[in-house]
Amino acid sequence: MPRVTVLPHPEICPQGASLEGDIGENLCRLLLKHHIEIEHACELSRACTTCHVIVRQGFNSLEPSSEDEDDLLDRAWGLSPQSRLSCQVELGATDLEVELPRYTINHARENH
Repeated sequence: MPRVTVLPHPEICPQGASLEGDIGENLCRLLLKHHIEIEHACELSRACTTCHVIVRQGFNSLEPSSEDEDDLLDRAWGLSPQSRLSCQVELGATDLEVELPRYTINHARENH
């Protein structure tokens, strides 16, 4: 089972977290399942950037992002070369370390 380490985030995950997921499991769903309330305004339909994460370790083990995902990421706050939309990441066999950006483009947080 791959392990996902979530780096501390002041509001969403102040202590950080270490999660286990299944190969093929969606990263955003795994975070939500473990009560890490990452924003996901479009309900994981690849229509926004609110679930943006930065994959600090394990990035090269992921399937490449699609052109649509890359186009959306261009609008994400704090974009980095290791940025992905967590709704588009399927876990592989390699452990990941992810950072939740401090801000999103969403001005009003939804009650998810």
